[in-house]
Amino acid sequence: MNQEAPIIVGLDIGTTKIAAIAGRKNEFGKLEILGFGKATSFGVQHGMVLNIDQTIKAIRQALENCYASNPNLEINEVYVGIAGHHIKSLQTRGDIVRADTDAEISQKDIDQLINDQYKTVIPASDQIIDVIPQQYIVDSLQNITYPIGMSGVKVGANFHIITGDKNAIRNINRSVEKSGLKIRDLVLQPLASAAAVMCDMDFEAGVAIVDIGGGTTDLAVFYEGILKHTAVIPYGGENITNDIKNGLGVLKTQAEQMKVQFGYALADEAKSNAYITIPGLRGQSPKEISVKNLAHIIQARMSEILDFVVYHLKQIGMDNKMLNGGIILTGGGSQLKHLIQLTEYTTGVSARIGFPNEHLASGHIDELTKPMYATCVGLILKGYNDYENDRKAMEENYVKINTSYLAKEQAAQTMAEQETWTEENTPTSQEIQDRKAKERNASLKNFLDKMKTKIIDMFTEEEDAKL
Repeated sequence: MNQEAPIIVGLDIGTTKIAAIAGRKNEFGKLEILGFGKATSFGVQHGMVLNIDQTIKAIRQALENCYASNPNLEINEVYVGIAGHHIKSLQTRGDIVRADTDAEISQKDIDQLINDQYKTVIPASDQIIDVIPQQYIVDSLQNITYPIGMSGVKVGANFHIITGDKNAIRNINRSVEKSGLKIRDLVLQPLASAAAVMCDMDFEAGVAIVDIGGGTTDLAVFYEGILKHTAVIPYGGENITNDIKNGLGVLKTQAEQMKVQFGYALADEAKSNAYITIPGLRGQSPKEISVKNLAHIIQARMSEILDFVVYHLKQIGMDNKMLNGGIILTGGGSQLKHLIQLTEYTTGVSARIGFPNEHLASGHIDELTKPMYATCVGLILKGYNDYENDRKAMEENYVKINTSYLAKEQAAQTMAEQETWTEENTPTSQEIQDRKAKERNASLKNFLDKMKTKIIDMFTEEEDAKL
């Protein structure tokens, strides 16, 4: 395991469960899971925190279970997933005119471009959660994915902006902070799930991530490496359970158990002569439930959810010919039997189940490979992406500062040497070149050694402070 890498913790606050997973990347770039805990969620409905006290208790229980799996863990900061029907998205365009047109386009220019988008006018009750660049434009050149290093006067980009209700976001923040944790970042759940179940080929081919959670179904559409669309559909596994409860006249716990054990997303696949016996209440006679009727209830609600998916795909013009990677189903609701067939029949697009083992190292428990933990694993990957970007920026800045310092130091040394020369010991031009070459090599080696030592010390101190 790479001991220099930080431990990142993902916290998934869902409608039916709250999960906390701690992980660290090994030397091969795979996630080693160091801790895992979960708890039943009571204070969340449709992805929104409605009871802060109950949510705090559930978060603390998940953390205690995570500590129980690894007593050596110390969790202070977390990456948290956010969903709910209050989530909205919009497309914007931003441009800046650079003052120094002779210099290359730098990360500072891109940061300014992104930060300007946080000034976008949105409803007063909403808050911007994330600003995601899609494609850059440099002067007359379009469809640029990485403009850093290019030359240009005007730099612009198309952005996908994700917003949410201020009060809903505030309730999540309060729940986490009162649990003794600090939120490192809020991440839209379908984006986190996408990071866990997708590979580079999926991003390029064009896929739609359909994350079927307990309270909502989250959608994220990617094409040619660009996030095209996000949406939150206000139906999920809880709605299916309630439909079964009301339609068959059973308790909610019984409805959930029947859905998981005997549920079919495609009624034609259910046997017409199969029945489930439910114990009667308070001495009443047992009740027999037809598996076929159960499947009809499940299919009706799942078809409604998939109709929303089709609606959103048509809204952005992503028909089945463009989604070469198909639909990736993930989340707890994706485990329904024959859901793939129903999805393909409803949407006309190929489908598969997305398991969060794309980036996991071997040796983890089997439960973590279930689709319901895709969001939590994706939150850890998001954290590592931030860490690696920050580290790269710090290293580049360190090299830039020290290179400038080294150049000034060498110039001063040369001037001092020239002042000590006399007519008798004035070296020839060849001797000067040989001396400068030796000095450059020695100075460069000394500089690189110092830089390596300082970078290691810098990140060791930073990680010690965090952990």
